[in-house]
Amino acid sequence: MLGRVADVAKAYEVKAAGGIVWRTRKGRVEVLLVHRPRYDDWSFPKGKLDAGESFRAGAVREVREETGLEVELGEELASATYRDALGRSKIVRYWAMSVLAGAFEQNREVDEVRWVRPRDAAGLLTYAHDIDVLGSFGPDGAS
Repeated sequence: MLGRVADVAKAYEVKAAGGIVWRTRKGRVEVLLVHRPRYDDWSFPKGKLDAGESFRAGAVREVREETGLEVELGEELASATYRDALGRSKIVRYWAMSVLAGAFEQNREVDEVRWVRPRDAAGLLTYAHDIDVLGSFGPDGAS
Protein backbone atom coordinates (compact mmCIF):
# COMPACT_ATOMS: atom_id res chain seq x y z
CA MET A 1 0.00 0.00 0.00
CA LEU A 2 2.75 2.46 0.94
CA GLY A 3 4.48 1.87 -2.42
CA ARG A 4 1.23 2.66 -4.23
CA VAL A 5 0.86 5.96 -2.35
CA ALA A 6 4.42 6.87 -3.32
CA ASP A 7 3.66 6.04 -6.97
CA VAL A 8 0.58 8.30 -6.92
CA ALA A 9 2.61 11.13 -5.33
CA LYS A 10 5.22 10.86 -8.06
CA ALA A 11 2.55 11.03 -10.78
CA TYR A 12 1.03 14.22 -9.34
CA GLU A 13 2.47 17.50 -10.60
CA VAL A 14 2.71 20.31 -8.07
CA LYS A 15 2.01 23.73 -9.58
CA ALA A 16 3.50 26.82 -7.98
CA ALA A 17 4.29 30.42 -8.88
CA GLY A 18 6.34 33.33 -7.63
CA GLY A 19 8.54 36.15 -8.70
CA ILE A 20 11.75 38.04 -8.75
CA VAL A 21 10.66 41.18 -6.96
CA TRP A 22 12.89 44.11 -7.90
CA ARG A 23 13.41 47.78 -7.14
CA THR A 24 15.85 50.52 -8.01
CA ARG A 25 17.78 51.96 -5.05
CA LYS A 26 20.40 54.69 -5.54
CA GLY A 27 20.36 54.02 -9.26
CA ARG A 28 21.02 50.29 -8.84
CA VAL A 29 18.66 47.37 -9.36
CA GLU A 30 18.09 45.13 -6.35
CA VAL A 31 16.17 41.86 -6.11
CA LEU A 32 14.41 40.46 -3.07
CA LEU A 33 15.44 37.15 -1.50
CA VAL A 34 13.48 35.44 1.25
CA HIS A 35 14.74 33.20 4.05
CA ARG A 36 12.46 30.34 5.03
CA PRO A 37 13.38 29.02 8.48
CA ARG A 38 11.52 25.73 7.91
CA TYR A 39 14.05 24.84 5.22
CA ASP A 40 16.85 27.22 6.26
CA ASP A 41 17.13 28.35 2.65
CA TRP A 42 17.33 31.55 0.60
CA SER A 43 15.06 31.71 -2.41
CA PHE A 44 12.62 33.89 -4.32
CA PRO A 45 9.10 34.25 -2.91
CA LYS A 46 6.85 31.53 -4.31
CA GLY A 47 4.29 28.94 -3.34
CA LYS A 48 1.75 26.38 -4.44
CA LEU A 49 -1.36 27.41 -6.33
CA ASP A 50 -4.75 27.16 -4.66
CA ALA A 51 -7.34 24.95 -6.37
CA GLY A 52 -8.53 26.63 -9.57
CA GLU A 53 -6.07 29.53 -9.21
CA SER A 54 -4.13 30.78 -12.23
CA PHE A 55 -0.35 30.91 -12.19
CA ARG A 56 -0.41 34.72 -12.45
CA ALA A 57 -2.86 35.17 -9.57
CA GLY A 58 -0.96 32.63 -7.46
CA ALA A 59 2.32 34.43 -8.06
CA VAL A 60 0.92 37.77 -6.85
CA ARG A 61 -0.82 36.16 -3.85
CA GLU A 62 2.23 34.17 -2.75
CA VAL A 63 4.54 37.19 -2.97
CA ARG A 64 2.06 39.25 -0.91
CA GLU A 65 1.69 36.48 1.70
CA GLU A 66 5.43 35.89 2.08
CA THR A 67 6.69 39.48 1.82
CA GLY A 68 3.81 41.85 2.59
CA LEU A 69 4.41 43.58 -0.75
CA GLU A 70 1.84 44.47 -3.37
CA VAL A 71 3.45 43.93 -6.75
CA GLU A 72 2.85 44.48 -10.44
CA LEU A 73 3.59 41.60 -12.79
CA GLY A 74 6.09 42.22 -15.52
CA GLU A 75 7.61 39.82 -18.02
CA GLU A 76 7.38 36.10 -17.41
CA LEU A 77 10.78 34.64 -16.59
CA ALA A 78 12.18 31.11 -16.83
CA SER A 79 10.31 28.36 -15.03
CA ALA A 80 11.86 25.84 -12.68
CA THR A 81 11.00 22.15 -12.77
CA TYR A 82 12.25 19.64 -10.24
CA ARG A 83 11.19 16.88 -7.85
CA ASP A 84 9.98 18.03 -4.45
CA ALA A 85 10.80 16.34 -1.14
CA LEU A 86 7.96 13.84 -1.71
CA GLY A 87 9.24 12.88 -5.16
CA ARG A 88 6.49 14.73 -7.02
CA SER A 89 7.18 16.65 -10.21
CA LYS A 90 6.99 20.38 -9.47
CA ILE A 91 6.78 23.33 -11.84
CA VAL A 92 7.24 26.89 -10.61
CA ARG A 93 6.49 29.75 -12.99
CA TYR A 94 8.10 33.13 -12.22
CA TRP A 95 7.55 36.74 -13.24
CA ALA A 96 9.56 39.90 -12.81
CA MET A 97 7.61 42.00 -10.30
CA SER A 98 7.92 45.65 -9.38
CA VAL A 99 6.87 46.89 -5.94
CA LEU A 100 3.73 49.01 -5.70
CA ALA A 101 3.31 49.23 -1.91
CA GLY A 102 3.78 47.43 1.38
CA ALA A 103 6.54 46.45 3.77
CA PHE A 104 7.94 43.16 5.01
CA GLU A 105 6.77 41.75 8.31
CA GLN A 106 8.09 38.47 9.64
CA ASN A 107 5.55 35.67 9.22
CA ARG A 108 5.23 31.90 9.67
CA GLU A 109 6.89 31.17 6.33
CA VAL A 110 9.54 33.88 6.00
CA ASP A 111 11.62 35.29 8.85
CA GLU A 112 13.97 37.56 6.89
CA VAL A 113 14.32 39.25 3.52
CA ARG A 114 17.32 40.77 1.81
CA TRP A 115 17.49 43.24 -1.06
CA VAL A 116 20.63 42.48 -3.06
CA ARG A 117 22.09 43.29 -6.44
CA PRO A 118 21.34 40.56 -9.01
CA ARG A 119 25.02 39.69 -9.36
CA ASP A 120 25.24 39.13 -5.59
CA ALA A 121 22.02 37.08 -5.40
CA ALA A 122 23.55 33.98 -7.02
CA GLY A 123 25.96 33.62 -4.12
CA LEU A 124 23.12 33.65 -1.58
CA LEU A 125 20.54 31.48 -3.33
CA THR A 126 20.36 27.93 -1.99
CA TYR A 127 19.11 26.13 -5.11
CA ALA A 128 20.64 25.87 -8.59
CA HIS A 129 17.20 26.17 -10.21
CA ASP A 130 16.80 29.61 -8.59
CA ILE A 131 20.12 30.68 -10.08
CA ASP A 132 18.82 29.59 -13.50
CA VAL A 133 15.67 31.70 -12.99
CA LEU A 134 17.83 34.65 -11.96
CA GLY A 135 19.71 34.28 -15.25
CA SER A 136 16.47 35.00 -17.14
CA PHE A 137 15.97 38.30 -15.29
CA GLY A 138 16.82 41.32 -17.45
CA PRO A 139 20.11 43.10 -16.72
CA ASP A 140 18.40 46.44 -16.16
CA GLY A 141 15.71 44.99 -13.89
CA ALA A 142 12.94 46.06 -16.25
CA SER A 143 12.41 42.61 -17.72
